Order: sequence, then C-alpha cells, then structure tokens
Amino acid sequence: MGGQRRSLVQDYYNSLDFSDPRDGRKFLNVLAVFLRRLERHASEWGATEAFDGFKDQLRRDGYGYHDGTISPATAAARLADAKAIANRLDAAQIHEQIQRIEASIDSDPALAIGTAKELVESCFKTILTERDIGYGTGDDMLVLGKKVFKALKLVRDDVSEAAKGADTIKRVLSNLSTIVQGIAELRGLYGTGHGKDGKARGLQPRHARLAVGAASSLVTFVFETHLETKNAKAAEAA
Repeated sequence: MGGQRRSLVQDYYNSLDFSDPRDGRKFLNVLAVFLRRLERHASEWGATEAFDGFKDQLRRDGYGYHDGTISPATAAARLADAKAIANRLDAAQIHEQIQRIEASIDSDPALAIGTAKELVESCFKTILTERDIGYGTGDDMLVLGKKVFKALKLVRDDVSEAAKGADTIKRVLSNLSTIVQGIAELRGLYGTGHGKDGKARGLQPRHARLAVGAASSLVTFVFETHLETKNAKAAEAA
C-alpha cells in the first residue's frame, strides 16, 4: 500500500478512542469489510492462510467472524462495552463486579451468576440516582427495572401505534423485563447468596456465560439509552 493510502489508514487509527466502545465497534466493522473481501478472494489471491490467521487472532481476542460479521464470542468480550461505560461513569462498584465475573465464569459459575445479578442491580440504582429518582432499600431487581424502564421510556405504552414495526418494538421491550426476571430467578436457583440443599447441583460455565451475556447486553443497552437521552436533554437546555 502506497505512502498516501498508508497515511490515511494511520490517520483513521489515530482518530479512534479504543476506550470508547462505539469506536471499538467502528473498527470491528471496518475490519469485517476487509475480512469479507478477503474471504471471497482468499483462494484467488493465495491468502487462505492469512484469512484463517485473522480468524484465529480474533478468537484469541474473544471475537468470532461469521457471515461477514464480527461479534463477541466470549463473556469477557461481551463485558467490554459494560466495562467501558463503567469507566466513563467512574462507577467503581460496577467495575469491580465485572472483574469478579471475568475471574469466576469458569472457576466458580455460581459466583458469576450471582454477580451478574448484582451488576444489573447496580446499573439500575446508578441510573435512578443520576436521574434523581428515589427507590427503597427493599426494592428488588424487578421493581428497580420497572422504574428504570419507565424513566427511559422503554415500556410498551411509550411506543406509538403509528411507529413502523410498533408490535415488534413492543415485544422487544417486553423482553427486557423477561431478561431481568430470568437473571433474578437464575441467581435464586443457582447463584451465590442463598443456602442450597446439600445435594443441589450447580450449573456449568456455559450456563454462567449465558447469564453473564444476557446481563451484559441489558446493562450496556440501558446505560447507553440513559446516557444518550441525558445528553439530548442537556443539548436542548443549552
């Protein structure tokens, strides 16, 4: 690649802030375009080994390439967005919970599941506090979630019937509460925090990864919605 084109690529890299999950996704999208082209012409260009090498490197970094898309393939990669948001909010408690999850998924699935539930609770409480919305010490995760979804207008009643795909959007929003309930139930059945029957059998790491993936996706979506709507209101006020 010539000097001018190489400089353009380097300028693009320099413009990215890899501590910001949005910039990280931008880079992965660019890389996916390159990999799609390489995949189509790998045999023609004699680059099959290079293409396989790129995929192996992605796997080592916790991502997978499939059908032209790069997506997180490990719990640690799925937690990357939530970790970046915790850093932006200077939320030490959330950052510690993420570290605990990463360290325990394979060695202690019950702890990972229990901490995933705590992560969601901390997310909800952080958002409510930043929006000056009160909550009681006895409010469980489902109650906290309802307050957050209402504050962020993520409930069925906030979707206009005239909106394109209104029914689909309503079903997706309803599933947010289902995810919250599922995480809470998993924690009650298998996670830490409750005494168990001496013969009770715990879940495997793959089940912990499922719970952690759901919690991470929920936390990231809710936090990003909170930050975007908060910034939009600030811009209107200015």
